[in-house]
Amino acid sequence: MLTILGFVMIATFLVLIMLKKMSPIAALVLIPALFCVLVGKGAHLGDYVVEGVSDLAPTAAMLMFAIIYFGVMIDVGLFDPVVRGILRFCKADPMRIVVGTAVLAAIVSLDGDGSTTFMITVSAMYPLYKRLKMSLVVMTGVAAMANGVMNTLPWGGPTARAATALKVDAGDIFVPMIPALAVGLLFVLLLAYVLGVRERRRLGVLTLDQALAEDKQAETETETVLVGAGTGKGAADARGSGTGRGSAPAGGPGTGAPAPQDDTEPGDGLYGIDPDRPTLRPKLYWFNALLTAVLLTAMIMEWLPIPVLFLLGAALALTVNFPHMPDQKARIAAHAENVLNVSGMVFAAAVFTGVLQGTGMVDHMAAWLVGNIPDGMGPHMALVTGVLSIPLTYFMSNDGFYFGILPVLAEAGQAHGVSTLEIARASIVGQPLHMSSPLVPAVYVLVGMAKVEFGDHTRFVVKWAALTCLVVLGAAVLFGIV
Repeated sequence: MLTILGFVMIATFLVLIMLKKMSPIAALVLIPALFCVLVGKGAHLGDYVVEGVSDLAPTAAMLMFAIIYFGVMIDVGLFDPVVRGILRFCKADPMRIVVGTAVLAAIVSLDGDGSTTFMITVSAMYPLYKRLKMSLVVMTGVAAMANGVMNTLPWGGPTARAATALKVDAGDIFVPMIPALAVGLLFVLLLAYVLGVRERRRLGVLTLDQALAEDKQAETETETVLVGAGTGKGAADARGSGTGRGSAPAGGPGTGAPAPQDDTEPGDGLYGIDPDRPTLRPKLYWFNALLTAVLLTAMIMEWLPIPVLFLLGAALALTVNFPHMPDQKARIAAHAENVLNVSGMVFAAAVFTGVLQGTGMVDHMAAWLVGNIPDGMGPHMALVTGVLSIPLTYFMSNDGFYFGILPVLAEAGQAHGVSTLEIARASIVGQPLHMSSPLVPAVYVLVGMAKVEFGDHTRFVVKWAALTCLVVLGAAVLFGIV
């Protein structure tokens, strides 16, 4: 019964958010609470939620201060040279922009943290997608898949968990998998190219100068229409589009009509980042670069817990770059929306994971899946593990899969002569899909900053990410790695 209810709960959650019948936060809280009552353990709901929140609290703290830290680094211009280089390559060609998104996400993923990758990638690419009216789910999907492939780095998490759970060396898992993972990354780039060509056919190609000229012309036409409409009617101030070029009001004060609104943000030019924003700190560039390098090194070397590192880094970055208290408050306020959205999602996800684990649903689901593996598949347990890793790492946390399910699969494989290392290598192929799981906090950074509905992202990315996982697994089998 718990097995059936577990699958039904997950399916209900996914259907409701994909059909936009509930917001992700509401679904993450209310659906598991309802099913907790249905399994007869409603009295323990509080314990399950508190335990789930306790488990995810360090992650929430890390994300909160990471958003502030990298938000400040973006504000002060640390990543401007990288962004300009990517954007020079992209021009205003939708195909190049999508490929550039994949390349940027893959490069930034080298630090092993998905939240960092998504913050930098979206901050750089979002203005281009928005100004050229490109599909934002293409951006989130490509970034998530590129990060998912790179998430298999030994310091990224899954490989380390597999090594710990099976008591093997992380290098022995990762190094032989490099050819298969390289094929997976090439497939993501090829997919980005195909999706980019599709966007190019839909939108056409402009040069940067043409795009900016068209944008300026549209502003002028809008202002002319608004001024003409207001003549003799007592109407309206014509406000500029907010592109940071200093458009002046066309009407006089005291007309009583509201200024026309649009969704373009100040400084949101086609080049991605306003080169004249007042938060730039060019004299502190090398200090910020060194601070970020030390922070990432400390994270990789595990000198301190990651939440502590980002807390210290955020405090130091704010103090040095914005020594005046009002400026610090302004920077925190500027990133407060992202902090609140992400932390809210994390704590809501704690309810979902807490109920799944506390009621025993996840254990029964795993036991049912393992128990239904045909005996004839025993000698092919590495392949079975790779296939199972795709849905299992989507529907449960990496901790649940690697510490709860993987040892059982490895034991079954050993009984049929399949080595533990082969099982461990196969277990990481599901990561391109895992990075879009509703149980991964970083995905809420991605969709939140990109202003994309989580259901829209899920609908778009699942098929492509699952295909990427199968490509990695197929390459691993072809090369004799698993």
